[in-house]
Amino acid sequence: MATSISDRRPPAPPPPRRKGPPLDLDPAGWTAAIRAKAGEIGFDAVGFAPARLPLATGEALDRFVELGRHGDMRWIEDRIDWRRSPDALWPEARSAIVLAQNYGPATDPLTNLSCPETGSLSVYARGDDYHEVIKAKLRRLARWLWDESAVELKFFVDTAPVMEKPLAALAGLGWQGRHTNLVSRDFGSWTFLAVMLTGLNLVHDRPHGDRCGSCHACLDACPTDAFPAPYELDARRCISYLTIELDGPVPAEFRAAMGNRIYGCDDCLAVCPWNKFAHLAAETKLAGREALTAPALADLAGLDDGAFRTMFARTAVKRIGRDRFVRNVAIAIGNSGRPGLVPALRPLLADGAAQVRAMAVWAASRLMSPAEFAGAAAGRLPGETDPVVLAEWRAAGVLSEEGT
Repeated sequence: MATSISDRRPPAPPPPRRKGPPLDLDPAGWTAAIRAKAGEIGFDAVGFAPARLPLATGEALDRFVELGRHGDMRWIEDRIDWRRSPDALWPEARSAIVLAQNYGPATDPLTNLSCPETGSLSVYARGDDYHEVIKAKLRRLARWLWDESAVELKFFVDTAPVMEKPLAALAGLGWQGRHTNLVSRDFGSWTFLAVMLTGLNLVHDRPHGDRCGSCHACLDACPTDAFPAPYELDARRCISYLTIELDGPVPAEFRAAMGNRIYGCDDCLAVCPWNKFAHLAAETKLAGREALTAPALADLAGLDDGAFRTMFARTAVKRIGRDRFVRNVAIAIGNSGRPGLVPALRPLLADGAAQVRAMAVWAASRLMSPAEFAGAAAGRLPGETDPVVLAEWRAAGVLSEEGT
């Protein structure tokens, strides 16, 4: 039936079908049946496209990587030949079934940015992990399609070298906006995407034209100028990349601009005018948990590994681990302008993770008085050996180039 392209093990044989002879449907019949079943299972939209992307899409990907804009995301570079087009990934594929799940928030996700003592998590990370929620639905759809067609298929949600957004645009689900994300007339910028490749010949939908017009609100909203040009992203400057994908200290030039964003960033999505047509997500598992809507930075700074795993169980946040997350929290505390958060910050100067200590030094230099910061340095520097952390103390002016 279906195997994961990202699975390094030999693919398992297809499971036994639970039906008699396959349905005898023409391409239009299969397309209608799949569309109806996807809606029944709970997907908000489905589109159909050829399992081949235009050559220009692959060329844009090549340029993105050649310019180094993927940063440390080596997995993009490692399988770039597959990523250029689905039929390179799986030559037997004839059609791509692209499924969309609306995750429209109940409130404006930018509201929390004006509350510096709390952390702001991207909307998608406040509910259950979308990978698991959508994968469960995909399995149901895949099981049904295999039983009814006996034609092999493969499905994935961010687990394979597939460019979901260009495929979704090709399948008529929307268009890629100037922020490079998919924009939908029905859901604005709030959609998760999943892809199913099949050997079936289906009736393919017509792509939408670009409806951004002269609007550039998303480009203007970016706190770190991560868009070198419309429709181009430099991930190395994107707060989502910096808070999620990047391991180690965040480059100094971006820290202040991060504000209290501790996991992801919604700015370019939230300002899109097409969101006026968006509506609240129907899938309740994606609804934001109250505890993650505006969590107190002081509480988050005190999370050990066990508490982190408990708080973020079944969410996408758990995948970055406690150390990277608390590193982000330390930066947010440094941006808060609240000396009252120093007691929560102080223990992080002695944290077991170097990237946490490094960002705690930067934050302390912004919140502590000169005398208090000098005292903290006197207490911590004698035992500090990590060069990254020492570099932060040096940048803060309490350590000479000679290390004294």
